[in-house]
Amino acid sequence: MREPAMVEGIDSNAAAPGALPPPTSPPQALLERLKDYGQEDAFALWDELSPEERHLLVKDIESLDLLRIDRIIRCSLRSQALPVAAIEPVPESCVSSVEERTMEERERWWKMGLKAISEGKLAVLLLSGGQGTRLGSSDPKGCINIGLPSGKSLFQLQAERILCVQRLAAQAMNEGSTGSVTIHWYIMTSPFTDDATRKFFESHKYFGLEADQVTFFQQGTIPCISKDGRYIMETPFKVAKSPDGNGGVYSALKSSRLLEDMATRGVKYIDCYGVDNALVRVADPTFLGYFIDKGVAAAAKVVRKAYPQEKVGVFVRRGKGGPLTVVEYSELDASLASAINQQTGRLRFCWSNVCLHMFTLDFLNQVANGLEKDSIYHLAEKKIPSIHGYTMGLKLEQFIFDAFPYAPSTALFEVLREEEFAPVKNANGSNYDTPDSARLLVLRLHTRWVVAAGGFLTHSVPLYATGVEVSPLCSYAGENLESICRGRTFHAPCEIAF
Repeated sequence: MREPAMVEGIDSNAAAPGALPPPTSPPQALLERLKDYGQEDAFALWDELSPEERHLLVKDIESLDLLRIDRIIRCSLRSQALPVAAIEPVPESCVSSVEERTMEERERWWKMGLKAISEGKLAVLLLSGGQGTRLGSSDPKGCINIGLPSGKSLFQLQAERILCVQRLAAQAMNEGSTGSVTIHWYIMTSPFTDDATRKFFESHKYFGLEADQVTFFQQGTIPCISKDGRYIMETPFKVAKSPDGNGGVYSALKSSRLLEDMATRGVKYIDCYGVDNALVRVADPTFLGYFIDKGVAAAAKVVRKAYPQEKVGVFVRRGKGGPLTVVEYSELDASLASAINQQTGRLRFCWSNVCLHMFTLDFLNQVANGLEKDSIYHLAEKKIPSIHGYTMGLKLEQFIFDAFPYAPSTALFEVLREEEFAPVKNANGSNYDTPDSARLLVLRLHTRWVVAAGGFLTHSVPLYATGVEVSPLCSYAGENLESICRGRTFHAPCEIAF
């Protein structure tokens, strides 16, 4: 193969002053490999490129794992034509619903979870590859301040919840010093958010966490393709690429050897969640205890679907006696979406996926290998920036819930959306899932905590539009607030901290 440097290193003395250097052909071996996969069009505009642009194009193509990408494209396009197994509702036996849970069970799971955390068996995995473009920001979503009285970012709220759980676990085990319990935090970024995320953590001194308990790693990218499977060129010397979806976390953990890193640290369980949930209970001891108690490979927190047309994916059983998996709202037939279970009075397909998952480390290893072997990605038709302007093409993505069909056993754990699900997806002014709506959900929940702990509120605006914020450093889920709140009056909006 001709080295790209030789293209740049053309002897300028060989041409007359002001004349263009003679065109050189693309590196033959690389061109032949592209032809093997039907992608030789990537070099179609070679003759029009400057020496520097040719060098960039060769480097870009050489950076691609052509064999793997070809396998992914072929398997993904082929899978679109395959019939999908019929879906069935999730059996009631797979779900721990809120009304069935006893106080004794909750306390037992809470203690089991704290014990496992104190033994270093839990790691936290954050999916944070997205920018806040729909929120009108190019910053990583986790940097966003949703307007709470404290002005804290989503990253800070999550970091402080980890600090709180570490302290609770240390106290539960009578280990006194909170430094004796550490939860390792693995944060998946993308090429678009990696640098800004690292700098944000550094500039905020990791929000009180130790720098060495946070590990950043990047998800992969994959070429965007036309409907016939050919690469789309973003410029004459660069293939259009997009991140490989939040399900890219599995191959990224494997390729960056972080699954081995987890094993070395003694991690057995992984709590996995998406960054854009202002109420996420990071490292939830109750959920962990439930997960350990059930002895399953995978689990998910679910909320009841609010109404049949709500735009959320739901858990289903794929085929008779088949595995649990998630069906996107766009794939669920309207008649199925509104069907009622006559015995429970609930929607038959009611358990919404909100990207709050728990996995064993053994299972993550199995998933990473299985997804790589099967190489089936979801195809999303999108406008792709290309040499012809924006053109309709396909982005290839895997989703975090693609793991579930591989699980030998899965359990679902119902939570109340007003306690654990405040999504931040759209800019203020949109109808739902905005920073404003998430802020109100946080303030209302924390107001209920304060009142339950014997506190009082005054407010100069209607209470439905305001409330108080409880610092995660004070309380994880409303516990231990009596000594701070009983008999005291707080003027909303405000932050209650130590």
